[in-house]
Amino acid sequence: MNLGFLDGLAPYWWWLTAGVLLGILELLAPGFFLVWIGAAAAITGVIVALVPLPLPYQLGVFALLSFATVFAGRLYYASRPVPSGDPNLNARASRLVGQTVTVESAIVNGKGRVRVGDGVWNAQGPDLPAGASVLIVGADGTCLSVEAAA
Repeated sequence: MNLGFLDGLAPYWWWLTAGVLLGILELLAPGFFLVWIGAAAAITGVIVALVPLPLPYQLGVFALLSFATVFAGRLYYASRPVPSGDPNLNARASRLVGQTVTVESAIVNGKGRVRVGDGVWNAQGPDLPAGASVLIVGADGTCLSVEAAA
């Protein structure tokens, strides 16, 4: 294939360019994933610059480095959790704890339904008739734990 001026470009430049482009893509679509693949491409470029390797070996080195950098990145971020001002941001049921709501379907044998805003949620708690006020004291998945409101 004739690519003009790109024909004479050393293989390591392709890897280094790929690393930079993946870094730029990470900036455009952040997710802390492409940066690790980009780092693997850049490291592959450095290795290929120091030790000329045939393409199959370059691809193997890149695959191994991709796995290693993604794994290292996951370990890094797992050991340094980002503090949140709202730890229940994505836990909708947990955000309901402390609210007083109304029993929609009577709680019988510990199971029933409660109205929360314009929705109805499964609930578990003491047997109570429909219309009773209850306090949400916990959540397990989509089932709310309730107790009679004072």
